[in-house]
Amino acid sequence: MKCLAPLYVVEEKYRKLSDRKRKVTDMREDMIQITKEMVKIPSINTTEGEKKIGEYIENFIREIPYFKKHPEQVIVRELKNDSLHRRNVIAILLGEKEPNGKTLLFHGHTDTVGLEGYGALENYACDPEQLIQRLEDVELPEEVRKDLRSGDYMFGRGTCDMKDGDAVFLGILKDACEHPEELSGNIVVSFNPVEENLHTGIIEATDILVELKEKYHLSYILGINNDYICPLYPGDEVKTIYIGMVGKLLPCFYIQGKETHVGQCFEGLDASMIAAELVRRIHLNHEFIDEYEGEYTYPPSVLKMKDLKPWYNVQTTGEALVYFNYFVHNATIDSITDKLKKAAEEVMETILERTRREIKWFSAKSGNNISIRDYNCKVMTYEELYEKVRKIKGFSEEEMHRRMEEELSRGVDKREAPIAMIRYLLHTAGITSPTIVMYYAAPYCPHNTLQGKSEKLIGELQKLTDEMSAEYDVTYRIMRFYPSLSDSSYLNIDDPEESVEALVKNFPGFDTLYPLPLQNIRKLAIPAVNFGGFGKDAHKWTERVNVPYTFELLPKLIQKTIDHYLK
Repeated sequence: MKCLAPLYVVEEKYRKLSDRKRKVTDMREDMIQITKEMVKIPSINTTEGEKKIGEYIENFIREIPYFKKHPEQVIVRELKNDSLHRRNVIAILLGEKEPNGKTLLFHGHTDTVGLEGYGALENYACDPEQLIQRLEDVELPEEVRKDLRSGDYMFGRGTCDMKDGDAVFLGILKDACEHPEELSGNIVVSFNPVEENLHTGIIEATDILVELKEKYHLSYILGINNDYICPLYPGDEVKTIYIGMVGKLLPCFYIQGKETHVGQCFEGLDASMIAAELVRRIHLNHEFIDEYEGEYTYPPSVLKMKDLKPWYNVQTTGEALVYFNYFVHNATIDSITDKLKKAAEEVMETILERTRREIKWFSAKSGNNISIRDYNCKVMTYEELYEKVRKIKGFSEEEMHRRMEEELSRGVDKREAPIAMIRYLLHTAGITSPTIVMYYAAPYCPHNTLQGKSEKLIGELQKLTDEMSAEYDVTYRIMRFYPSLSDSSYLNIDDPEESVEALVKNFPGFDTLYPLPLQNIRKLAIPAVNFGGFGKDAHKWTERVNVPYTFELLPKLIQKTIDHYLK
């Protein structure tokens, strides 16, 4: 085996000392060790490991002498109706220098994505020390090989996303707890499961954050997430601080076609064809990109397209479903709904025009005089369909929701359970013609930006990063939107109430399928930023975190933030 460079070599440029009584660099090895220990707990989303990582964090915090004296300031709460018994772990350090409500929130998620991409290395994916040795004998991309041989990177699932960030918070918390008398304010840390799909952890944690706010009269200054940051392009070494979070919608299109036998294919209208055209019209289309102050979202991406035939037959498709990931920076939900509905109307017209053209061609060639049908096609939002049916005699709200609950009890995906409600509404309205019904489904991630009264925080963060650049050989950029989905979305809602109402009205079974604590989130209204450990290839088998930056400079940036606001 080839000789590797010394593991986690720290470049000399990162070794300047600060004037703190206890140097942040003294915590480096502790943070590295904590990261390794947490990575060795496979906390893959929807597995028992999520409970175990919560237990590890709880035990770590309770062993800190401060919390041995104040055990009531550690709050551990299991998620509601959770078969895996996953829990939120939250702790509050109360400053004693000049007790007041000023509070910094540090939060991070504890789950990871799966290990499937590791292939033959899967057994080593959660063991950074073994994995780095095994990688030496594996064919690697040039950049990955370079990083491996540098000794500056720790490899393994969760090293970058985001057990490194959690470890830094734990190290910072332990350090701050040694001298609460130096703090003129408070630190709350929140560790949350279930980030990688539905964000259930942070959503339920808002209850606790509100309780702490009311019990201790807290004023949350800033919510800092340590989710990973990465190069924006090959060779990019600039570290990005994000002062807001991209929002996400999941627009869905249920399509009711007109079934027919394939031997009379022109007598129907195929739902799969309509779904395919929706994908062609919306997927990666720049028309749906949202811009705010020179930053642009990625365009919509199709996440699922399928017909709803339960088995094979020789009928054309009668029903289909397609839904998209849709990022948001600043657009209102009602304006997005209008754009998507218009696109669906254009799709339906395109399909009808194509069908008419093919019928004419076939009729001319075959000599069959096939009539062109008036399909009486419809395109509507869920809200429009609901309002159309609500006044019809025989309509039953209870029956509609009963059908959805029945679907959920059978294990139907939350994105698809509303179809039972839509079918009921279409049936009650007597709508049998080809129809597209647009609706929203989970998850909804509000966009969260430093706007209005929070704008002054931008200048303060710029000052802190400028100080870091002057003291250490590191360069920062500040951007408004963290480009990946993040728990930070649930600390504040920029969408006005009427925009959120537009979402709820078009979200079948919102209170059941995705009961967001909107009142809690508005009550918290915590400005959110993302610092993050610096890494590469999150969610890939080459996932890795840069040790020199993450465990030396990032803690110093966080400490500067604490010093600025709480000392």
